[in-house]
Amino acid sequence: DALPILLFCLPATAAPIPGAGGSVPIASSEYRLGIGDVVRVEVRDEPDLTIEAQIQADGGIKYPFLGSIAARGKTVSRLQQDITAGLRSGYLVNPDVRVRVVTYRPVYVTGQVVRPGGYPYLAGLTVEKAATIAGGFTDRASLRSIYIVREGQTQRDKRKVSLDTLVQPGDTIIVEESLF
Repeated sequence: DALPILLFCLPATAAPIPGAGGSVPIASSEYRLGIGDVVRVEVRDEPDLTIEAQIQADGGIKYPFLGSIAARGKTVSRLQQDITAGLRSGYLVNPDVRVRVVTYRPVYVTGQVVRPGGYPYLAGLTVEKAATIAGGFTDRASLRSIYIVREGQTQRDKRKVSLDTLVQPGDTIIVEESLF
């Protein structure tokens, strides 16, 4: 007699989990590249076309033969498709291109932390962990008045968050001063 096997399928994309105090990190297939991200482009059997490049202020990367390629706002797979298409038009017959993020753009912590500033993004980074990396909260910090401004938004768009809210690359965390 065989025992039944139960299979659980998880969705391919991450979605917010109700009551988890924050959102789930975006799936890598949905991640949008931004200024400051460093990508590695590899072309199989073409070592001269393998590079690491930081996305510049103009939103592009410099790539051999192709010049500046727009990267900001694109997914990794879209950038990979663009480079493949560029190399296919006049350079390689069937390029095998792989793109991955090597270093994510920093997160910024400001307000009532010991060392405000920009810090490297790490997978699974929460507001509390980011504050710890910034030296911890000052005596004046209000743990009930912490906000995040997502990249591309303004101060008006800031939203109140908890210590366990997940942070995304490019976020600015604002720790307000306590009134007491």
